[in-house]
Amino acid sequence: MAARIPSLTGIRTIAALAVCLTHAAFWTGHYTDDFAGRLLSRFEIGVALFFVLSGYLLFSPWVDALAGRRGQPSVGRYFWHRARRILPAYWLTVLAVYALFLVYTPPDAAPTGTGWSGFARNMTLTQVYGLGHLHSGLTQMWSLAAEVVFYLVLPVIAGGLTLICRHRWRPDLLIVGLVALMSVSPIWSVVVAGSTDLSPTARLWAPAFFGWFVAGMLLAVVGRLVSRWDPTISVAVAVGPFLLSGTAIAGEPTITPTTASATIVKHLLYVVVAVGVIGPLTIRGGDGRDWWARLCGSRPMVWFGEISYEFFLVHLVVLEVVMDLIGWRVFSGSTAVAFLLTSAISVPVAWLLRRITRPITHARTPEPLVERG
Repeated sequence: MAARIPSLTGIRTIAALAVCLTHAAFWTGHYTDDFAGRLLSRFEIGVALFFVLSGYLLFSPWVDALAGRRGQPSVGRYFWHRARRILPAYWLTVLAVYALFLVYTPPDAAPTGTGWSGFARNMTLTQVYGLGHLHSGLTQMWSLAAEVVFYLVLPVIAGGLTLICRHRWRPDLLIVGLVALMSVSPIWSVVVAGSTDLSPTARLWAPAFFGWFVAGMLLAVVGRLVSRWDPTISVAVAVGPFLLSGTAIAGEPTITPTTASATIVKHLLYVVVAVGVIGPLTIRGGDGRDWWARLCGSRPMVWFGEISYEFFLVHLVVLEVVMDLIGWRVFSGSTAVAFLLTSAISVPVAWLLRRITRPITHARTPEPLVERG
């Protein structure tokens, strides 16, 4: 079993808060099509951080097996751990939101995803396949639906790469194969942009973001080939693409721009940012010998990182309720105030949700990887 890496837990704090900030900006009407508005929308980069991190953590056991550091991972064990880590807290959140909406509905809540069909869609993470299934307070779950698809296909991909390498440590073949897999997302962007038959929601399907997961898988290979990764240079380099994403080159302020070119550019910029901030933490196990690992591995960052998945699950419904309690209608109000109040309320709710589900997620069989959430 791989040891827990504090800095890789702490980096999830940045990812979760970034997602909350971008949602606060959207709900308060600051997704304007100028540099400031586009940059606020780009804090959706938190999703890319989560996806790259998942790719790294979940593929690492297969890389370790090829490198002779452990036996081949058990696929059954892998699926069991993913299910028990993700589903209990998710299902409780969906149940709570639907129960809340039986007695209280925020005034600007969209009338979609309601009824038994909407409930079934949201409980099975199929709400992104077709229009009208995303429920208010749960619309952020599109990213979890994409991540679950990656969970399902990862053993197949890892098994195929293992066969290509003939069960030997061949980092050259792994890198070539993974770089080829990264082309899935750009190709998908072109297909979706040029198709009138696909559902508009296809922009949110897993292939659109597959490159982020694969970037993390590449980190799992590269991290075993290099002995030093300067965090100062890496983090500084990551800032540039993030700022560049605020220009028109990365499209309008939305997760998937209308043109394939802007979508591809933004996708690649996010890869550079995510690899830049996560990459240094994968060298020597993010052991805290440099300032970036010490920061991400600090006690407050790790504590929040432990509940970041639950924070992600609950923050949006909290934001919608906060907006109503303050008296702000959608697309009005202060982003900073909405973000701070939402975070302050979501943290104890997330902590409680974590405590409730902990007996399931931390049962006798140990988690072989640092958890996603």
